[in-house]
Amino acid sequence: MDQLSTGVPVMIHLETHIKQDDNVSDYQLDVDGQLVQMGQNLYLRYLEPNDETGEKTPVTMKFTPEGEVHLTRNAEAELRLHFVSGKRVTARYKTPYGIMPIETVTPYLETSFKERPFSGNVKIDYLLYAGEELVGNYKIRLQFTA
Repeated sequence: MDQLSTGVPVMIHLETHIKQDDNVSDYQLDVDGQLVQMGQNLYLRYLEPNDETGEKTPVTMKFTPEGEVHLTRNAEAELRLHFVSGKRVTARYKTPYGIMPIETVTPYLETSFKERPFSGNVKIDYLLYAGEELVGNYKIRLQFTA
């Protein structure tokens, strides 16, 4: 996959399930993205549209050879999450009012990639904490195909 070093256009299908207190919401997104390999890591990049404002938020998912996933959303507030299967990991939520320490606990993490056609499947279940308080329970299901 030599062209991965310069970037390959991909179609992305994303489903997110969010449970916060008694509120449950589901979100689906079909969008074009780009997959790039830098060193041993794969980077999936796309723009997430905001239907209310019309703005698009840059999102990057980094996949490491160790099976870890880093998720970065660069909006007015910058969110950097780090997922390691079975571990509690400190993350960062940078708001206009300062940096808020948050943590993720990832009970389930699965990534799989195929070469022909190049595609991937990502499943992440995680709990998000601010201090000791549970903010929400999240499930991300993402598929992409070149």
